[in-house]
Amino acid sequence: MEGVLVTLFGLCIGSFLNVAIIRLPKNESINLPASHCPTCLHPLAWYHNVPLFSWIFLRGKCAFCKSHISFQYPLVELSSAFLYAFIYFHLANTLQALLIASVFALLLALSIIDLRYKAVPDALSLPALILSFCTGDPLVSLQNGLLFMGAFAFLRFFVSALAKKEVMGEADIIIAGIIGALLGIKLGLAAIYISAVIALIVFMIIRKKGYELAFIPFLASGLLLTWLFETQILHIMELIYE
Repeated sequence: MEGVLVTLFGLCIGSFLNVAIIRLPKNESINLPASHCPTCLHPLAWYHNVPLFSWIFLRGKCAFCKSHISFQYPLVELSSAFLYAFIYFHLANTLQALLIASVFALLLALSIIDLRYKAVPDALSLPALILSFCTGDPLVSLQNGLLFMGAFAFLRFFVSALAKKEVMGEADIIIAGIIGALLGIKLGLAAIYISAVIALIVFMIIRKKGYELAFIPFLASGLLLTWLFETQILHIMELIYE
């Protein structure tokens, strides 16, 4: 029963993330105006806002103007619910599971915003950073997070000076802090390495001149993969060191 409640909570968080994804990049309030159809602007009733189920019952169309509702809405809600359910069943501590799942849910929203708008709102990234400091020993998490943020800030300054242009966003520094806080030093470095490899592969596939690659999704992916396969990655690192 607790697992079901956690999953439903994740579904509701996904609904909130959809609002944040649509409104924050446009500097709009996530509270006002109330939920409405983006096409006809008609206010939605509460039963039009039930996460996932409303989209299914409405068959992906507005109840008033019948315009199509983006598939992003159920996809984000399902992804958020899956994150909360999976992490809950992966960890024994419910509170820790909720905190970590919330961090990954916020990273999901940040990744979509970065891909779509090339922007990373502080209203989502800073809460994710603060939550990451609370997922383990707060002092240790804070220390590791600040260490990674400092290292990324130095890297940003150094590489930007060499390239004579900005090559890394300030948001990348915040995500680096989240990686350090959640994983620690050794696994955090592994996560950044995995992120860079995935980004390089995607960049080689796209090969579009002047295309600005959003890096937040890759940092989030590297973090998630490292967190999921922590034991295996540590074993591989031990074999390499030997």
